[in-house]
Amino acid sequence: MKKWMFMIILVLLVSGCSKDKEEIVEADEPTLAEKEESLLEETAEKEEVSLPYVSPFSGERSEDEFTNRPVIVTINNHPKARPQSGIASADIVYEMVAEGNITRLLALYQSELPENIGPVRSARDYFINIASGLDAFYVAHGYSPEAKQMLKNGVVDNINGMQYDGTLFKRSSEKVAPHNSYITGEHVIDGIEKIGARTENEKPPVLSFYESVQDVPAGELATVIDVRYGNSEDFHHVYSYDTITQQYNRSSGGTVTVDHESLEDVLLTNVMFFEVDHQTIDKAGRQQLDLTSGGKGYLFQAGYMREIEWQQVDGVLTPMENGKPAKLVPGKSWIHLVKTGIDQTVTFTP
Repeated sequence: MKKWMFMIILVLLVSGCSKDKEEIVEADEPTLAEKEESLLEETAEKEEVSLPYVSPFSGERSEDEFTNRPVIVTINNHPKARPQSGIASADIVYEMVAEGNITRLLALYQSELPENIGPVRSARDYFINIASGLDAFYVAHGYSPEAKQMLKNGVVDNINGMQYDGTLFKRSSEKVAPHNSYITGEHVIDGIEKIGARTENEKPPVLSFYESVQDVPAGELATVIDVRYGNSEDFHHVYSYDTITQQYNRSSGGTVTVDHESLEDVLLTNVMFFEVDHQTIDKAGRQQLDLTSGGKGYLFQAGYMREIEWQQVDGVLTPMENGKPAKLVPGKSWIHLVKTGIDQTVTFTP
C-alpha cells in the first residue's frame, strides 16, 4: 500500500514539473516569424482604419469621397476688410497684387464650403485664369475691363456681385463699401444652380502629398518667414512655425490673421512663394502676371525651406522639385505670387 501511495505522489510531482516547464516555454520571447506575423497583423489593422479618400487640394483623408467642384472666391485683403470670413476653411489661398502693391486673395474651397465668405472683391484677368485652370466655379464682386470681357465670354462659370448685389450677395453693416460684400456658402450653391453650372469635380490637380509631416526631409531651418509687398506695413506678412502644432500662423501689419467667424488663427502646413513676372498695364497700377512661363520658388514646411520651381501643369500653378510635383504636408496651404527678385522680397530666419 505504501508503495502505491509513493508512486501516486511521484506521478503528481512529475506532472506538476511538466506543467511548470510548459508555462516557462509559453512565456519565452516570441520567435522572429511570430514577430513578423504580429507586425503584419498590426499593419493590416492600421490600413483597415485608415480613411479611404484623400482631398486633391489639401491631402487630408476623409470617409467621404471629394467629388464636388472647387469654388474660388476673390477676397478683399485691404486693411479695412480684415479680418476676413471663411479664409480658415480654404484648402489653398493664393495671394497676389491687384494694383500697385495692394494684394487680394483667391480662396479655394473644395474640402468644405464655409457658412460665410468675404468681403468679396472684384476680378482680374489672371484671377480668372487661375480659376479656369483649376476648373473652379468663380465668385467675385466687380471686375477690371479685361476681366469683365472674359466673364462675358464665358471663360469660367461664375456669379458676380454686380448682377446679384442684394440677392446672392449681402452687405455687412460692420464695414463700409467696397469692403463689405459677403456671400454665404448656401448662396454660392444657389448661384451654381441658378446658372446651371456643373457641380462635380472633373479635373483633380496633380498635387502630391506626404503621408504626414514626419516624412518631410530636413532642409534649411526656417521658423520665421517674412514677405513684403512694397513698403507698406499693411502688406508686410510674417509666418511663424509652431513646433508643437507643426503648423504656421500668420500676421499682417503686426496683427495675427484670424477668421472673423470663429476668431481662430489661420493655420497652415505649407507656405509657398512663386516668382512671377509682373507688368503694370494702366494708370491705376493694375498688373499683368505671367502665369505660363514658370520660375523660381520657395517651399516652407515642417520648419524647413527648400528651393523649388513652379510650373503651370494642365493650367494649375504647381510646385515642382526634380521634375516632379513637390510633396506637400497634408493640410492648408498659402501661395504667394511675388515679383522678380524673390530673394529680396522673401526672407527667413532659423
